Amino acid sequence: MQNHNWKKLGQLFQVNNQNPYLCSHAANPLAVHLENDIFRIFYSGRNKENKSSIGYVDINIITQEIINYPKEPILVYGNENSFYSHGISIGNAFDVNDKTYILFMGWQYPKNEHWRGDVGRIELTDKIDMKVTPSSAFMGIDEEDKISLSYPFVMYHEGIYKMWYGSTITWDAGNNEMIHAIKYATSKDGENWQKHGVAIPYEIGIAQAFSKPSVIIENGIYHMWFSFREGTGKTYRIGYATSKNGIEWKRHDNYTGIDVSEEGWDSQMICYSFVFSHKENYYMLYNGNQNGKEGFGLTILKTN
Repeated sequence: MQNHNWKKLGQLFQVNNQNPYLCSHAANPLAVHLENDIFRIFYSGRNKENKSSIGYVDINIITQEIINYPKEPILVYGNENSFYSHGISIGNAFDVNDKTYILFMGWQYPKNEHWRGDVGRIELTDKIDMKVTPSSAFMGIDEEDKISLSYPFVMYHEGIYKMWYGSTITWDAGNNEMIHAIKYATSKDGENWQKHGVAIPYEIGIAQAFSKPSVIIENGIYHMWFSFREGTGKTYRIGYATSKNGIEWKRHDNYTGIDVSEEGWDSQMICYSFVFSHKENYYMLYNGNQNGKEGFGLTILKTN
């Protein structure tokens, strides 16, 4: 799969909503299959204060037709004392026993302090109802992750749950850019997690601020797409890495298969990818300029 290119199919969804909770952005798109070619795509929309809540849109992936576009949020950010008081940025959906969960980054802006994140958990029922459970952080800062956490991706494979998540090493590596690494954790029950440290190697000035991993496994090889910044002032791009075991990864900086467009909604930035399969094809949802302010696009994988 390393010899691949993503063919852009265009902007799949454009924000058009006067609801105060979802008046801009459709970031972190997450596709959940409904029926036939129709997917429910959850996203993080924002209010005028940039606090994010969760909305969704139902789209036919093949025809790109919008089937249903509710304007009301289905889950809003928490109260001022909660760990997600300033927003919810969703990861992916996965099953534990008979329940479906979505882990998310809960945003906080403590007074006179730097913003930070913890990992929360949403229970998704009937592909429509969302509830934060537990009400406190599902995974918070500790000795391994001392500063801030972000978007997790979880899959069940080889009899265990595997998680790749973001962790801040420092807010400033000396070039006015953070080091935010992707780390790895495992769990036997989906509840209690053992952390294993940094998964994707980072390099100052080349790839040092990572975000939003999306992982698939094909022919025994792990493939990950993620957002990253170099630390040069350049905006997010989508990066790519491979692994034979999910623990040790190799970045492919010069070959990711997708880049910004020459003009339009994704000409300045591409980020927050989500890769999924449908009818023997792989698709990628992703955001463009200003972290998804205008919506999200769709690509299909072309292999050589």
